[in-house]
Amino acid sequence: MRRLGSVQQKIPCVFLTEVKEEQSRKRGGQQFQVVATENVNPVALEASIDCALATEKIDGTCCYVTAYKGQPHLWARLDRKPNKQAERRFRKYQYSHRSSKGFTWNVEEDFKMMPETWIPAHRVKHHSGHPVPDEHGHIPGWIPVEKDNKQYCWHSSVVDSDIGTALILRPSSDHEDMLEVAAVPLADLMEQTLELIGTNVNGNPYGLGNKKQPIHCLVSHGSVRIRNPPPVDFEQLCSWFQENPEGKAEGIVWHCNDGTLIKVHRHHLGLRWPDGETTLGDRSVVINVDGTVDEYNNSKDLFASFNRLNGQCFSRLTDIQFDFPFSEASAVTL
Repeated sequence: MRRLGSVQQKIPCVFLTEVKEEQSRKRGGQQFQVVATENVNPVALEASIDCALATEKIDGTCCYVTAYKGQPHLWARLDRKPNKQAERRFRKYQYSHRSSKGFTWNVEEDFKMMPETWIPAHRVKHHSGHPVPDEHGHIPGWIPVEKDNKQYCWHSSVVDSDIGTALILRPSSDHEDMLEVAAVPLADLMEQTLELIGTNVNGNPYGLGNKKQPIHCLVSHGSVRIRNPPPVDFEQLCSWFQENPEGKAEGIVWHCNDGTLIKVHRHHLGLRWPDGETTLGDRSVVINVDGTVDEYNNSKDLFASFNRLNGQCFSRLTDIQFDFPFSEASAVTL
């Protein structure tokens, strides 16, 4: 089985990039834009990207499953960032040098304090016992999702810690072209990274739920495969994103045989995201949340709601809704 990488660090672009002085299409208030050149990144060539597994880049917020207090647990991404004074100094250096290389941090003084439960991400470099910031001036890391932390309420909604289960969106094992929402033991997801997607995440590009009935779920990184990926060529990738039905995605992440991850984002190519319907949102989906009544009677609303939909099939992911009864046009029992 091909090894799938874990998203613990920023993933390099498949092309070498350059900075243009124009308003970012991805980040509001950022007065520069990182764009791809037509030159393939040597990192991608060294990792034999032509033999890599191409997967859809999912637009959500990154999560991680690892142990906490002796049990499998969901962790939210939380990067340690510089304080305002250090951030200004860093941005000024970046602007004048067109790069962050050579900038010197004082990690003890320049960075905001973090909760005691915070841990740095894997492969973060350390110097004199302190984690070292990456090229963006951040120290990637994780914080456990606690029930009473309102900041992570949508993370909490997709896990039931009482029974150690998470709501996962993944390709169906029974129907090649279909997705499924399933309740999966957290123990089966140990050391995986995933994306939390849904109503209240990143503007909800996949059209899940609504404000009255928010829907969220987790998608394991690398689980949504691209069956006919384009060659690693600037023009062909641009055409694929604009013309191919599979190309209605935020981007591509290649999982190389040596564990290296390489990506391309539509913004790297000067293309909009989101831009209308999405490949993921257009796929049909079956609900397989078949816990017992006793398990979900005292469970969170989202688990109980999906449990009531168990066995239902929707023609599009965006059609999932918890109104009852169902219309025959939107749902049938398999």
